[in-house]
Amino acid sequence: MAITVETLEGLQRKITLAVSANEINQEVEARLKRLAKTVKMAGFRPGKVPMSVVAKSYGMSVQYEVTNDKVGRAFSMAAMEAQLRVAGQPEITEKEGAPEGELQFDAVFEVFPDVKIGDLASAEIEKVTTEVTDGAIERTLDILRKQRRTFQQRPQAEGATDGDRVTVDFEGKIDGVPFDGGKAEGFQFLVGEGQMLKEFEDAVRGMQVGQSTTFPLAFPEDYHGKDVAGKTADFLVTVHKVEAAQLPEINDEFVKSLGIQEGTVDALRADVRKNLEREVKARLLNRNKSAALDALVKVSELELPKSVVAAEVERLIEGARADLKQRGVKDADKAPIPQELFQAQAEQRVRMGLVVAEVVRANNLSAKAEQVTAHLEEMAASYEQPADVVRWYKSDANRMAEIEAVVLENNVTDFILGQAKVTEKAMDFDELMGQA
Repeated sequence: MAITVETLEGLQRKITLAVSANEINQEVEARLKRLAKTVKMAGFRPGKVPMSVVAKSYGMSVQYEVTNDKVGRAFSMAAMEAQLRVAGQPEITEKEGAPEGELQFDAVFEVFPDVKIGDLASAEIEKVTTEVTDGAIERTLDILRKQRRTFQQRPQAEGATDGDRVTVDFEGKIDGVPFDGGKAEGFQFLVGEGQMLKEFEDAVRGMQVGQSTTFPLAFPEDYHGKDVAGKTADFLVTVHKVEAAQLPEINDEFVKSLGIQEGTVDALRADVRKNLEREVKARLLNRNKSAALDALVKVSELELPKSVVAAEVERLIEGARADLKQRGVKDADKAPIPQELFQAQAEQRVRMGLVVAEVVRANNLSAKAEQVTAHLEEMAASYEQPADVVRWYKSDANRMAEIEAVVLENNVTDFILGQAKVTEKAMDFDELMGQA
């Protein structure tokens, strides 16, 4: 029988499904008979429960299951026959006045839109480039030295300066009253590294062992401690120890402590450069990929299926709840999160996904096996045991699917950059790395 598809509003469609009442009844009876052989009920031996009792207890639920199965199968066959690309789940309601021996249902659903990709040659994209400089390598070496620094007590007459580790007692009061978390003894922190609020660091800077001082400290309005946020406290601090940082020299011994097999300073610099170049490559790829995909979306036309957007909003909300739970928020799974917060993001994700899928389909840009292998091996090379990382990914289909998705996006990015008007812009290393 030919399927009649009724066009409603936008991407919404409706079809009428017909299911044989006799087939449903036969399937219900068959399932109840199978159930009767295994069901356990008080007063009856297993397998000896009368069919009338089984039907009374389970008939409604089995009827519902069978009807759902039959209608679902009928919908799938109808959509396939009509060559429909169904988006989301259909809303199915039973119709009244069906012919005798038949049940009829209306299925209302959305279809995926036709995606029109515009002229990519008219798109303008700024492609960022960055070089790993000798200065960047030196700054990275300084970070490695700081990570392995030791501390030596300063002479009594020397005050604390930036980079020193100080040991203090402190007590804070608001309107003369102590507050939770405002008191500590033998507390250590590094001066000038942002571990304490600025007023606290400013007060301690220059102090000598044995000295005490009192100073006001205004807590920011967005301070994590809600009881003191936006309030001003008076702090009394006493310094008990001031230790100066001792940075290790960059020599062969230092290099060996980092696990560099060659054990030379030149080998360390080469290893640092290699790691920085790998990180720069990844960041440039992500940045330029984002610019290319944004340009693709701008030249594309499509209507968004509301059901798919709604499903994406729900996924984002669940992700937000999972994040809150990981942070220790009580009853995070019940947290009221307005859908409006994620509406724009969900729409952008769905739009991007549909546009990318169309470009992949139209230009045969699917990830090839050799591309996936090459990307996985390159990514694994940054780990101490690359072979173990490769095996870990290959042991799970979902993890490999993530790698394939990245390769596919890279293929799309290369395709877009090959079509669009691209101008290169040199970016400072620190700016790219987020250190400036």
